Amino acid sequence: MRNVVVCNHPLVQHKLTLLRDRTTSTLGFRRITGEIAQLLAYELTRDLPLDTVAIETPLEPMHAPQIAGKKLCLVSILRAGNGLLEGMLNLVPAARVGHVGLYRDPATLLPVEYYLKLPDDVDHRLVIVVDPMLATGNSAAMAVARVKQAGATHIRFACLLAAPEGIAGFHAQHPDVPIYTCCVDRELDEHGYIRPGLGDAGDRIYGTR
Repeated sequence: MRNVVVCNHPLVQHKLTLLRDRTTSTLGFRRITGEIAQLLAYELTRDLPLDTVAIETPLEPMHAPQIAGKKLCLVSILRAGNGLLEGMLNLVPAARVGHVGLYRDPATLLPVEYYLKLPDDVDHRLVIVVDPMLATGNSAAMAVARVKQAGATHIRFACLLAAPEGIAGFHAQHPDVPIYTCCVDRELDEHGYIRPGLGDAGDRIYGTR
């Protein structure tokens, strides 16, 4: 699919299988989600611009690469997005962090916003919006719209799983924003869940129902 990057690294696919398994514990699910998030972060930041800086190794002076300018802002769609956020922060601890609080109305499947807090300088950073599931695409599209309203122009979306319907719905509103995912699953069911999926990611991360 256009503007969709599927991270098919064997480690990612192996860990995704563990997440799908219904017998994986809450602790295991949370830990593995963080591990996959770090692997996704490698893919998401592959093309960050570099400058050359002068340093001294223990043996001699040299010029070495360093990430240029203001770097990253990670934006979590609450609450499940925090499972990916924490893993990515382990890799890029200096990143700024924003949060968009959304819940899905069970009748309409449309998102309702209840919280928004973003850094002031998102217009100068690569913004990575994270949520484990891209199902209908409505929540992700609303979150990205709010990030754009704050001035961001360099945005990517990252998730564990995506449905074809979610990709289509998201890109109908944001064709300029690439999607990074571990797998594109078969379809959505009548309740808006991804099939075969892995269940409700938020519930499985936090041990709730």
